[in-house]
Amino acid sequence: MNDDAIVLPHRHKNPNRLSLDLIEAQYALKNSWGKKNAKSVLVLVSGIELAGKGEAVKQLREWVDPRYLRVKADPPHVLNVNQPFWQPYASFIPGEGQIVVMFGNWYSDLLSTAMHVSKPLDDTLFDAYVKNMQAFEQDLKNNQVDVVKVWFDLSWKSLQKRLDDIDVSERRWHKLHGLDWRNKKQYDNIQKLRKRFSDDWIVIDGEDKTKRDQLFAESILHAMQDLPEHPDQGTINWTQALVPDLLLHPESDALEHDQYKKKLKKLTRRVAEALRYDERHVMVVFEGMDAAGKGGAIKRIVKRLDPREYDIFTISAPEKYELRHPYLWRFWTKLENCSDIRIFDRSWYGRVLVERVENFANEREWQRAYDEINRFEKDLIDSQTVIIKIWLSISKDEQEQRFHAREKTPHKRFKITEDDWRNREKWNEYLNAAADMFERTSTDAAPWTIIATDDKYSARIKVLKTILKCLKTT
Repeated sequence: MNDDAIVLPHRHKNPNRLSLDLIEAQYALKNSWGKKNAKSVLVLVSGIELAGKGEAVKQLREWVDPRYLRVKADPPHVLNVNQPFWQPYASFIPGEGQIVVMFGNWYSDLLSTAMHVSKPLDDTLFDAYVKNMQAFEQDLKNNQVDVVKVWFDLSWKSLQKRLDDIDVSERRWHKLHGLDWRNKKQYDNIQKLRKRFSDDWIVIDGEDKTKRDQLFAESILHAMQDLPEHPDQGTINWTQALVPDLLLHPESDALEHDQYKKKLKKLTRRVAEALRYDERHVMVVFEGMDAAGKGGAIKRIVKRLDPREYDIFTISAPEKYELRHPYLWRFWTKLENCSDIRIFDRSWYGRVLVERVENFANEREWQRAYDEINRFEKDLIDSQTVIIKIWLSISKDEQEQRFHAREKTPHKRFKITEDDWRNREKWNEYLNAAADMFERTSTDAAPWTIIATDDKYSARIKVLKTILKCLKTT
């Protein structure tokens, strides 16, 4: 047993009392949604085979209201270098007031990968995975997802006895998911690896089945009963970044229409080929001032692509159910089963732009988001994704002219709303927010490209050239 592991005291002797406490805590958690002490509980279950993981989860479901306990049970699989470790589980991250038990999770996958790949993970890579997992879990905790990690342990001697005692029809457990639980060397290796996880695991001895189930339930009870109020906004010291001169003084030189058409024809073909044949995932992210030409630029990017080759995500205010989850959750889940070419018309940067300016997020939340976003993007980059981030900007006078033009054009009236006019009053606040965003989220692997011009033709050509440049040099 890991000497630093968390071991909870065994408190309940009466199962009926334990069940009552669990149900009361479960409903208190459920009813916390929308309140200052709202949170969710995510339980990660791993451990030695036949230590009683399944039985303990089954018993927990009998003691609580099963309607409000979701269990995701998957066999472990080898980590995929083409997707972040959290991606298969993103949609199961619980929202406020919810509890989810992941019976099979990213730690199970890590152990499976370490034990099965033809070239085993070395200690450095294994520890790097663990570090990334802990950072992801800390982001969850910062967004009111309480992560409870439980390891069910069993001695080698007891494991062998249980293997001897199981029914012949269940002997498949002998080599479950490719692991040979008769292999002492493998058993010792698993114990060695899991001790490298961290010291925040609850370790439950699986020898005594009754005590095992109760200790597991009590660990969940403890998590559900802990409903502290979220910390207030507090005081955060930060220095406003300088607004790039290009945003203050966008270019005004216009590209001749004939020249534009000639360049556009060539560039749309080259961009389509570059996107289509790149072996990596490609993500193009657009942010910028209203009416700066994001829609027009996207239309030119996909002009020569088949609609089945790409996905376009138009991001607006989050839905009510999305607000129950961590901020990035609605973007994690959009990456499931989508095309290799992903285009975002506005994105996760709304947290540090509109939500900051309009006070939809407090200062603690949007300040914390810079690091959360950087980690999110790094996970994607490490999983063979090219992220191309483009900021489109125009002058305030040009924006006003485009707003009026939209109002007078029947097929463009839907693009202009009262909010668009109101946002102009906070023009400088948006520029300041953009400046901070550039300074704190423009990285070597995913830099921001600023395209600031009052000429639509020039902007579109520059967008296409930016994509070609990033695909060639990234």
